[in-house]
Amino acid sequence: MEFGVTAEDVAFRGEVRSWLAQNVSDGLDRRAWERTLGAAGWIGIGWSEEGYGNRRAGLGQQVAWAEEYARSRAPARTGHIGENLLAPTLLAHGSEEQKSRFLPPIAAGDELWCQGYSEPGAGSDLAGIRTAAVRDDEAGTYRITGQKIWTSLAHEADWCFVLARTEAGSRRHHGLSFLLVPMDQPGRIDVRPIRQMTGTSEFNEVFFDGAHARVEHVVGGEGNGWQVAMSLLGFERGVSTLAQQIGFAQELGQVLETAVVTGAADDPVVRDLLVRQWAELRTMRWNALRTLGSSADRGAPSVAKLLWGRWHQRLGELAVRVRGAGAAVGPADWTPAAPYELDPLQHLFLFSRADTVYGGSDEIQRTIIAERVLGLPREPKG
Repeated sequence: MEFGVTAEDVAFRGEVRSWLAQNVSDGLDRRAWERTLGAAGWIGIGWSEEGYGNRRAGLGQQVAWAEEYARSRAPARTGHIGENLLAPTLLAHGSEEQKSRFLPPIAAGDELWCQGYSEPGAGSDLAGIRTAAVRDDEAGTYRITGQKIWTSLAHEADWCFVLARTEAGSRRHHGLSFLLVPMDQPGRIDVRPIRQMTGTSEFNEVFFDGAHARVEHVVGGEGNGWQVAMSLLGFERGVSTLAQQIGFAQELGQVLETAVVTGAADDPVVRDLLVRQWAELRTMRWNALRTLGSSADRGAPSVAKLLWGRWHQRLGELAVRVRGAGAAVGPADWTPAAPYELDPLQHLFLFSRADTVYGGSDEIQRTIIAERVLGLPREPKG
C-alpha cells in the first residue's frame, strides 16, 4: 500500500494548522463555529462536486484536515451529519433542485441535520421500520407518523432525513422512501432527550404526528429509500475514522499519564496492556489508510467498526483500572434528580459501553462480512 503525500498536501496541512491555531479557543458556541468553518471554506472539502459554496480537496488534504482538526481540540462538529452523510447522498442520488436547495446552507454552516433511521423495534435491523408516510397529492406533501430513536443532535437540527414506509402493507426493505423533513413543525414533531448514564443527552427520541415533508423532497424517488439509505451508510466511515483515531490517541495519552501518576504503570501487566492498546491503534490507522478511497473491499467499514468498538471499550476498562478505587467515586454534590459531572476517564468508560451497539452492532457487522464478503448463506429472518 502506498499513501503518497505531496508538497501540496504538506502546505495544505500547514495552512490548516495555522488557521485552527488562530481560530480555536475555549468556550466557542458550536452553532456559530459551524458558520465560521463555512465562511472559511472548510465545510464540504471532501464532496465529489464543488460549486455549492464548498471547495474541493484531494484525499491527502482531507486526511490532513481531519487529523489537524482533532489535534487542535476544536469543538465537536454539529454539522457532521449534513456534511458527511446527507451531502454525499444528495450528490449521488439527489435532483439538481435538491442539491441547489440543500448543499449551499450545509456548506455555509447555516442548516444542521439529524438522521431519522433507528426505531424502538428497528435498530440494527433497519428494514423493520414502521414509521409511515402517507402521500397527499392535493397538498403536495407526505404526512409522517411514527417514532425514531437514538437521533443524534435532533434537539439542535433544522432538518432530518427520515426513512419511512410510503407503501402501505409493504415489508422489509420494500416500499421505503428517503424524505427530507423540516424540524420546525410545532405540534407535529416532538423531540425528547434521552439521558444516558454519563449524565448527558446527545441522543433523542423523535415523535412524528402528521409531520409534513414536501413531495419534491423525496431523494432517489418514492420506494427507493432502501437503496438511498444503504448508500448513505457507506459514507459513514472514511476520512472521519482517522480523525476519530486522533481522539483515541489523546484518550490513550490521558490513561498513560494517569497510570504513571497512580503508580499503576509499575505493574508489568498494566504496561503490557498499554503497549497493546498503542500497537492496535497504530494498526487501525494503517488499515484505515489502506482502505481509504477504495470501493474494492466491501467489508472494510464493518471490519473497522469491529476493531475500534472493542478497542475503545478495552481502553475504557483500562482507564478505570489505572485510576483505582477513585474511579468509582462521583462528585460530592450528586443527586439522583440532577445531571452529574464525570471526569474524562469516567466518561470514557461509561460512554464506551455503547461502542459495540451504536452505528451498527457487532452482530450486524459480522453478518455483513459473512454474507456480503465471504458469501456465506444468508441469516434466516424471523
